[in-house]
Amino acid sequence: MHMLSDDLGHLSYDVAGDGPPVVLIHAGVADHRMWDAVVPALAEQHTVIRYDLRGFGESAPPTGPFSESDDLRRLLDHLGHDRVRLVGASWGGRVAVDFTLAHPARVHSLAILAAPWPRYDWSADMIAYDEAETAALGAGDLDAAVNINLDMWLRGPSRGWADVADGLADQLRGPLRTSLVNQDLVGEHSVGPGTGDLAAIAVPALVGVGKLDVADFQDIARRYAAAIPGATLVEFPTAAHLIALDAPAEVGSVLGQFLAR
Repeated sequence: MHMLSDDLGHLSYDVAGDGPPVVLIHAGVADHRMWDAVVPALAEQHTVIRYDLRGFGESAPPTGPFSESDDLRRLLDHLGHDRVRLVGASWGGRVAVDFTLAHPARVHSLAILAAPWPRYDWSADMIAYDEAETAALGAGDLDAAVNINLDMWLRGPSRGWADVADGLADQLRGPLRTSLVNQDLVGEHSVGPGTGDLAAIAVPALVGVGKLDVADFQDIARRYAAAIPGATLVEFPTAAHLIALDAPAEVGSVLGQFLAR
C-alpha cells in the first residue's frame, strides 16, 4: 500500500494494472480489500486504483471536518488522473455519486453497487438493526456489534450462513471492526452526502443490486436507476449487500463490459 500524506490527512491506496484508470471505492463495513477477487480481471485492461476511505483500513481517522469527495479529488490529483471511471460499493457508491455531481468533468462513467439513498425512510428491519448495533456499542461489546453487521450485510435476510462462501466472514471481520471503532469520529467530522440533482449526471451509469440484499436496498437501486438518465440496472441473483464479495466473477464480467464503454 502507498500513502498520500498532506496537511489534510493520510490516505492509503493501491494501484494495479495498466490502461484507463478506474477507482474502486469500498463499502462502509469494509476496506479496499473487499475488491481483492475483482481486481485481477479489471487490471488486465485498466489501471485499478483502490483506497481506504478516511477512518477505514490503513487510512487515518479524521481529526477535523472533511469531505469524502475532496479526499478522492486529492488522491486523483496526487496520481495525475484528470478523468476516471468510478465504481463504488454501498457507502462507497454514494461517495462516487457525490464526486460525480461535484466534479462531472473528472468522471468518465459511474457504477454503483447497493449505494444508500440520503434521508431514506428505512424499514422496521433496518431500524431494528441500527438499534441493535447501537446497543452493542453502547455496552462496549464490539464483537457483538461486528456479528450484528455480518448478519445484516454479509449473510443478509434471505439465507443462512451455510450459503455464504467459506472465509468471507473472517475476511471481513477485521475491516468491519476498524470501521466500527472509527465510525463516531467519521460521522462527527464528515460533511455527509451531497444534495445534487441525479438528473444532472450525464455519463454512462450502471446500478447494481443483490437479489439477496435487504428490501430497502433493492428499492433504492431502482430509485437510482430511474433517477440517473440512461442508467442500466443489473441484478446479481447470488449476492446480498456486498456484491463484490458474493459474486466477484460476475462483478468482474459486468464491470469489464461496462468500463470498456
